Amino acid sequence: MDENRRRFLKRAGCTVLGLGCGFPLLHTGCSAVHHDSDGEGASQTQWAMVVDIKKCLKKEVRDACIKACQIEHNLPRNPDRQKPEREIKWIWSEQYKYAFPDQTHAGTASDIEGLPVLVMCNHCTDPACVKVCPTAATWKRKQDGIVMMDMHRCIGCRYCVVACPYGSRSFNWGDAYPDRDHIEREVRPQYPTRSRGVVEKCNFCVERIRAWEQRIAANPERVKDEPSPVPACVEAANNVPGGRGALIFGRLDDPDSEVSRVLRDQNTICRKAALGTGPNVYYLM
Repeated sequence: MDENRRRFLKRAGCTVLGLGCGFPLLHTGCSAVHHDSDGEGASQTQWAMVVDIKKCLKKEVRDACIKACQIEHNLPRNPDRQKPEREIKWIWSEQYKYAFPDQTHAGTASDIEGLPVLVMCNHCTDPACVKVCPTAATWKRKQDGIVMMDMHRCIGCRYCVVACPYGSRSFNWGDAYPDRDHIEREVRPQYPTRSRGVVEKCNFCVERIRAWEQRIAANPERVKDEPSPVPACVEAANNVPGGRGALIFGRLDDPDSEVSRVLRDQNTICRKAALGTGPNVYYLM
């Protein structure tokens, strides 16, 4: 049996599992998260985020980041208030002791353990979620290292949810927009809606990065004048008094980027670094 046939049978079997859960295979709507070119020869860059824990202690900063992400990506509202674990979260606040279980010990001060920390998908260098997805609904962009999620290809098997060691993926248990007559007036057409039975997560606002890439491609001479893209959460933090620099976004392959300078000059940690996934979200202590 050749490799293509084995691959097909493997994915077909997982598709049956997805059907067994009662969730649809196909989801309508335009997709802003289509598969980007990831062929051989693509440039190897890496977008990364630095989170300044101290600056994010300010509740206004955390709330602004979370709200901006919700608006930017039409995040569904949880219709079941009795089950908060079903909330769709791309960026959210976690207690330090849960965000960094390997950084705490019996002598850690209780006020440190309870500190609120902004967490999100870590866009790992070696993402476990990508390895287990049977339909390539989640994949890593070779040109910049962003771990993507195509909600219109997802079959709802939730293998990626189990594989992710950071709890960074959310599953849509119900209709994302039960009151469609109301929501359609609020939804941002730049980003697709989704339906019941799909997984989603932070994508570093790749739609902004893609628009930036297209502007540069159309006029290469503007590359020095075109500011680098930043995710909605970074933009929101910068607009809060005292929040500028709470989140820093940039390319690791650019030694002059602010991200590279912070990692070079200051002490930072990653979440569960010992697992070997290579997180690309760093935390400034």
